[in-house]
Amino acid sequence: MAPVAYDARQNRSLKGAVLPEPRVGLAALAGGVHRLPRQIGLKRAMSMILTGRRVSAAEGKELGFVNEVVPAAQLMTAARRWADLILECAPLSIRASKDSVMRGLDQASLEQAMAQQLDSVATLYRSQDFIEGPQAFAEKRPPNWQGK
Repeated sequence: MAPVAYDARQNRSLKGAVLPEPRVGLAALAGGVHRLPRQIGLKRAMSMILTGRRVSAAEGKELGFVNEVVPAAQLMTAARRWADLILECAPLSIRASKDSVMRGLDQASLEQAMAQQLDSVATLYRSQDFIEGPQAFAEKRPPNWQGK
């Protein structure tokens, strides 16, 4: 099963433990115990964290921490398809979006998350890509992202 730390997860249709650490006398202190509750909710996460329960790929998708379940032979094809979809987007927009999501999770409220002043967002607003995207859309052509 794919690690919990990735942004998007594809999974082979095999069984695996998500956070097996308690079964071997450890704890998922590298972030798993913090990420999983934010991804699937406290009660569902605690049932997995406290038991080290094995979760199938299909259940991982149902719980919301796996994006897609594919046969093992198609795993790299699916991962490349997801990567290609991300690569179609403006790099600075992806960076600002991810930064906003991750840092917003640290805030106590939606209002605080939205009020954050992030360098990545300021960089996006000053970028050539910030002009290129709407211009390409208006001209009905694919954008030429520069990442600057």
